Amino acid sequence: MIQYFPGHRGPGASAALDNMHRDRKRVFVDLRRWEVPVIDGQFEVDQFDSEHAVYLISAGDDGTHYGSIRLLPTDRPHILGSLFPHLSDGPSPTGPDVWEITRGCLSPRLRAAERLRVRNRLTTAAVQYALLHGISRFVCVADSGWLSQILSLGWNCEPLGEPQLIAGATTGALQIHISARTIEQLREAGSYAPVRLQLGGGAMPLAA
Repeated sequence: MIQYFPGHRGPGASAALDNMHRDRKRVFVDLRRWEVPVIDGQFEVDQFDSEHAVYLISAGDDGTHYGSIRLLPTDRPHILGSLFPHLSDGPSPTGPDVWEITRGCLSPRLRAAERLRVRNRLTTAAVQYALLHGISRFVCVADSGWLSQILSLGWNCEPLGEPQLIAGATTGALQIHISARTIEQLREAGSYAPVRLQLGGGAMPLAA
């Protein structure tokens, strides 16, 4: 099961969200040395963690975080449009049907095989969420490590510009086209994983 949480919530509102922010701090600040805000010395929370964000989280019943991604509407401030517009050769895609995938985070406690399973579940969940909410494209900014993974997932990706060197890492922007065929493309690439989306907090499932 993948839980989705519409809107950022402060510490203590959800164990799954709290543990996601803790792992984001471990991965992006402690391991990757990003210069991003940290709250109370343990939660990585930036200016895009707002009421408009949507979080897809793979977590245990006790809230243990396995992996997560954040979705941001592009008709509001988002990373590509606000911080890295120069990565797109033209105006970066925006609109109510264009959302940004960001902060893909896999728990550093997972072994390689489980990391792959969680990554595939989150990818499938993101596509399901897009199809259910009229999202026709995702955009994202990623360094070379994540870019290669994103391209290998099988969905229809298109670079928005030439990758550039940013903070010592080759970084590029992509748009990912989502259609009724995207699930089949994931299956063909071996990156599809059956998942159920459920609203965080125990509400009725969104989809099976």
